[in-house]
Amino acid sequence: MNIKTLYLKEVDSTNNFLLDYEPENGEDMTVAWTDFQSAGRGCGTNTWESEAGKNLTYSVLLFPKHVDARNQFILSMANAVALKRVLDAYLGNVSIKWPNDIYWRDCKLCGTLIEARLKGQMVRRCVLGTGINVNQRRFLSNAPNPVSLCQVLGHDVDRMEVLRAVTEETARAMLQVENQAWEPLRNEYRSALYRRGETHLFRLPDGQTKALTLETVSDDGHLLLRESSSGALMSFGFKEIQFIISS
Repeated sequence: MNIKTLYLKEVDSTNNFLLDYEPENGEDMTVAWTDFQSAGRGCGTNTWESEAGKNLTYSVLLFPKHVDARNQFILSMANAVALKRVLDAYLGNVSIKWPNDIYWRDCKLCGTLIEARLKGQMVRRCVLGTGINVNQRRFLSNAPNPVSLCQVLGHDVDRMEVLRAVTEETARAMLQVENQAWEPLRNEYRSALYRRGETHLFRLPDGQTKALTLETVSDDGHLLLRESSSGALMSFGFKEIQFIISS
């Protein structure tokens, strides 16, 4: 896979930059990273707190082959699996919190915003924007549970080393997608799910809380939870259910 890496000293959002970026011929994957995003975005209306020059904020542009709109969650799975593989090598105890956050124990280490553009029923281009907390020691926003690599390890980590590793692992995972080796990726994603097989409180769409057991995630990205009393299996899309995690 032909990969081009671009460094941007400062940008509003690496996702915004790559959404309209036109790659050169033969460029299979483009990685744009920056020291500071003035308008870094998370999922929905969320923002991403990142101290300038301390963390790793980057986006990856891909042109997936053989991925239709119904199966586009495989891209999210592949990205999360790649990040877990890399960050596990630093910390251990790393899991994937549905749909695509990376957690260390009960703390958020990494988040990804995925934006796809379709052509007909197929994914034409996809931008994966990721923020990894690397060397930030204090978090000032009201995010409930952030953590960084240096906070856990007790020393700074080479950001370029992390970037090289996640670039290589992302390329490897996306080649699995291109070669339609989807089941191994899905199995790896599901086996790494945060709180899989455990019963915890969740906040339902109507605001009520209920103890539910996390079963798995469907191929199309729905979270499947089981009700303890009735044994009924409940399915939730993104933003339809909220994990309740003590800070």
